[in-house]
Amino acid sequence: MTKKIIGKKIPKFTAAITGDKTISSKDFIGQNLVIYFYPKDSTPGCTTEGQEFRDSYKEFKSLNTEIIGVSRDSIKSHENFKSKQNFPFDLLSDPDEKVCKAFDVMKLKSMYGREYMGVDRSTFIINKDGKVVKEWRAVKVKGHVAEVLEEIKSLN
Repeated sequence: MTKKIIGKKIPKFTAAITGDKTISSKDFIGQNLVIYFYPKDSTPGCTTEGQEFRDSYKEFKSLNTEIIGVSRDSIKSHENFKSKQNFPFDLLSDPDEKVCKAFDVMKLKSMYGREYMGVDRSTFIINKDGKVVKEWRAVKVKGHVAEVLEEIKSLN
């Protein structure tokens, strides 16, 4: 059962991100944050989702909003993915699933009859006060970024 985190403070975390940096959840107080979780770098759905966030990035920034993508891939994989796709935002590496678990995005998946734990494509909006104000679970990529942008517009 997925636990809802709307209305709660952003889960506390510190993690490595692209650009040889480390961030923590408190770094974003004073601005909105879109944090989106995706299964794997350079796969079709994850690439499309990242590209759509990239293509809308200037508009998000004009609304005092930062974007961070999160998966369990390594920093090296993230750096390659970010560079190849020209992402203007950072990607957070979560190989030990601490951030994924804090946002409760790990779920049992099935492929070719084999069950495994994987990242449920999810997006969260955290407002400038550090509260989770919107969450999407089991995200379908098509049209999702436009929906997130409309929600951000309603905050400002």
